[in-house]
Amino acid sequence: MLMQILLIVLVILLLVLLALSFHIVPQNYEGLVETLGKYSRTVKAGFVMIFPGVQRIRKVSLALQPLEISKYRIITKDNAEITTSLTLNYLVTDSYKYFYNNTDSVESMVQLIRGHLRDIIGRMELNEALGSTSQINAQLADAIGDLTDIYGIRVVRVNVDELLPSPEIQKAMDKQLTADREKTAAIARAEGEARNIELTTKAKNDALVATAKANAEAIKTQADADAYRIKKLQESLDKAGEGYFRNQSLDSFNQLAQGPNNLIVVDKDEISNLGKIPAAKKIWDQSKNED
Repeated sequence: MLMQILLIVLVILLLVLLALSFHIVPQNYEGLVETLGKYSRTVKAGFVMIFPGVQRIRKVSLALQPLEISKYRIITKDNAEITTSLTLNYLVTDSYKYFYNNTDSVESMVQLIRGHLRDIIGRMELNEALGSTSQINAQLADAIGDLTDIYGIRVVRVNVDELLPSPEIQKAMDKQLTADREKTAAIARAEGEARNIELTTKAKNDALVATAKANAEAIKTQADADAYRIKKLQESLDKAGEGYFRNQSLDSFNQLAQGPNNLIVVDKDEISNLGKIPAAKKIWDQSKNED
């Protein structure tokens, strides 16, 4: 009976050891097999057998890994403080270097990237840095290059997500931006008013010119009409006979004679016979006696 129990226990132990001997390395992973704590070999994805208690396997992912580097401060060339954050994607290219050459390869990679980013932005002034995110990304990617190979890591993409000035600088920039906008608006209003005055003045000048041209045209038309009338009248007078002028004179004398004054109208040819008129002769004699 005791032998049967021992046999059963032995069988169970063998089954447990056999179960612990078999491991599965997932797709896109590598396995690092250690024997008595020392690296012995690298295995690919699939079914792997080891000696339990003597060997163990460490699984390392080879898939692309995203990483966000938290915000940290950088001083620019003109001593302005900005806060930056970035994201990157990396993958493990050498599982042995990644696991054994550094106690924390990812943190070492992050420190390397931060140092190069400080160097790049530290050579820029604030305004230049804020407007050169794409340029900073390109310079950072070139600076990193193959440096992370010593950690068994390759950075596939790195991107500076934001560059934020300190609150004090941001307030100053907001004030400057507001002042610039107000200045631009004031210039626009002044230009609009100047343009309005220019258009109004031009309209008034055009109206004055048009009025002057109309008056000149009216005067010219009136002068042409008067000249035409005088011309026609002169032509008519030139054609009129002596009888016409005599009749005109008689009409004029008649009109004078019908007036309220005691007026005698005689022809110029008969003025010498004025003394023969009795009333006239009497008046002449009285004036002569008074002298």
